Amino acid sequence: MGDSSDDQWYYSISDGTVAQGKQASWSDRMGPYPDKASAERALEIVAERNKAADDADREWND
Repeated sequence: MGDSSDDQWYYSISDGTVAQGKQASWSDRMGPYPDKASAERALEIVAERNKAADDADREWND
């Protein structure tokens, strides 16, 4: 069971579930996220951040 003092939310990479606290191994979780809804969008958030970073790289290189 995770640390009960951890009120952050995490996304489990292996099965796509979300949980409050660090219940999955560090190598199988993404987060922390401030709430369950954000954790459920973990893959979408990562894709948005990657696109923004790629766009910034392109602008820097131009």
